[in-house]
Amino acid sequence: MSQADTALDRILELSVLINDDMTRSLARDQLTTSRAHIMWVLVAQGPVTQRVLADALGVSARTMTGLIDKLVEAGHVTREPHPTDRRATLVTFTKRGARVAAALQRDQVEFARILFDGMPAKRLNGLIEGLDDVLARLRAAGVSRSRESHA
Repeated sequence: MSQADTALDRILELSVLINDDMTRSLARDQLTTSRAHIMWVLVAQGPVTQRVLADALGVSARTMTGLIDKLVEAGHVTREPHPTDRRATLVTFTKRGARVAAALQRDQVEFARILFDGMPAKRLNGLIEGLDDVLARLRAAGVSRSRESHA
């Protein structure tokens, strides 16, 4: 087995482990990866329109409507009238949604600590540089994931 094959095996194993952990963790709060992505956008930008969210996730308006409907049902967000555009609504956190978003942020910090605390700086920097190279190659090859199926 070549080093490239071994590296790919490690990346695939890591992807499966992280995905399984994330899926279980998000499910406790009635979230999927796409719904969590919406939560992250709201943390970063505050209340925004569904159009802004659809663009951020790269999904259709119809798909975004379904994702927001599920977040409303779970009590994470509400749709509020837009203050200047009566045709638009703003998606905004409920108190519960804000608590869940804060917990997501804390969990991310804790997960980074679990993964990287104690790793020598040189090794961590090498990991970051190697992953940056891999990501750049994937982007240059036009590899991207479809987000339409995560509702």
